Amino acid sequence: MHVKPIKTIADHRAALQRIDELWDAEPNTPEGDELDVLATLVAAFEEAEFPIETPDPIEAIRFRMDQLGLRDIDLVEIIGYRSRVSEVMSRKRKLSISMIRRLHTKLNIPAESLIKDYPLAR
Repeated sequence: MHVKPIKTIADHRAALQRIDELWDAEPNTPEGDELDVLATLVAAFEEAEFPIETPDPIEAIRFRMDQLGLRDIDLVEIIGYRSRVSEVMSRKRKLSISMIRRLHTKLNIPAESLIKDYPLAR
C-alpha cells in the first residue's frame, strides 16, 4: 500500500480513481485498509477544499417545504398568523426562538440551519 497526502486536484483525482479500483475490496485486507485510508484522506481534502455552506434559515425552510409539498399557508400552525408567516418568508421579520424550536421539531429542520443569521429585506 502506497498512500500519500492529497494536496492537489490531481492528487484528489488519482485517489478517487484508486478508490474506484478498490471499491469491492474485502474489509481487513491490505486492499480494504487502503480503501479506508484513501476514503478518509479524500473526505478531509473535500471538506477543506469544497466546504458546503449551511443554507440560510429561509432557504432551509423553503427546501424542506418543497420536500414535503407544503405551501406558506401550511406554516401558520407552526409560525403563527398568516401575516407573520408572510413577514418571515419574505425576510421582513426574523425567526424567533419559539419559531425556530417549532420548525425544528415539526419539520425536522436542523437547528444549526435555523439559527444562522440572515439579512432582512429592505
